[in-house]
Amino acid sequence: MDNFFNNTKLLQIIVKWKWHLIILSVVAALVSLVVSSPLMMKPRFKSVALVYPSNVMPYSDESETEQMLQWINSIEVRDSVIKKFDLAKHYGISPDEKYFASTLEYTYTKNVKISKTQFESVEVSVTDIDPVLAKEMVSAILFYTDQKIRATHMIKYKEVVVAMEKLLSTKRAEIDSVKNQYREITSIYGVYDVGGQSQEITRGELRTVDGGGGGINTKDVQKLKQGMMEKSGDLLYLTSRISTLANEYSEIMRKYDVARFDIEKQFTFVNIVTPPQVADKKSYPKRLFVLFYFVAGTLLFSVLTISFLERRRSSGAGTNIG
Repeated sequence: MDNFFNNTKLLQIIVKWKWHLIILSVVAALVSLVVSSPLMMKPRFKSVALVYPSNVMPYSDESETEQMLQWINSIEVRDSVIKKFDLAKHYGISPDEKYFASTLEYTYTKNVKISKTQFESVEVSVTDIDPVLAKEMVSAILFYTDQKIRATHMIKYKEVVVAMEKLLSTKRAEIDSVKNQYREITSIYGVYDVGGQSQEITRGELRTVDGGGGGINTKDVQKLKQGMMEKSGDLLYLTSRISTLANEYSEIMRKYDVARFDIEKQFTFVNIVTPPQVADKKSYPKRLFVLFYFVAGTLLFSVLTISFLERRRSSGAGTNIG
């Protein structure tokens, strides 16, 4: 049995009803022009910016660009933009609506598109009926993103500063304690230079043994010798410990200075490659596309309808003949 919807049959139908289809196409074209006119569909304008992340460090396996996408899509950035431009009023969404927040969020995400490009940059685009507003919204998104990253990093920098200050305080207390022990040994036992004083003790004892003790205080030599025997090890340890603590303190101070510098620096975290511009040409609706879809849809629907009616007519004629 012949397939009613084969190419030959469709061609026959189009030829048979060509004038009707032409008229319908003209009507569809006129309707599309009316529908896509500014009176029916407000023209929408797009503003686009391309940015790269700057001075950021990924927290996990994500790339810097992927991290930037998270920052730009954050709730804080979205809410700041919505508040700045009073987008609820601009989009005609009443706060009394049952699903006000959800509707506002949906409308925002429909008009604001954030995506990663093939060159690992981030594209921020805003579509709106007001070209100036679209450009200002893109700028605001980038501004609030930069602020958001800076605020987050500032918290971390301050945490480091506080931690370093506590560590410095602890290290200073430890250094003071070791120095006090050192001073105690030197003041009570008179030991302050193990190497040099050991030589002096040896020379003093030798001169005493040789009988050439003129000017040698034997009692002081023996006292110093006793102090050296009891505390020389402690003094050497404390001397080494003071040197180690001083190096540790210097390293902590270096990190502390870096953290303080991080707090005071004014780095930007959004590197704008292509700044947003005020569009001078609408991006939607494209009247040619609207016309094409209207005409194509009308022709398709018309051909299917005519084919269906032709088939029913053929089936009815066959039944009557039988």
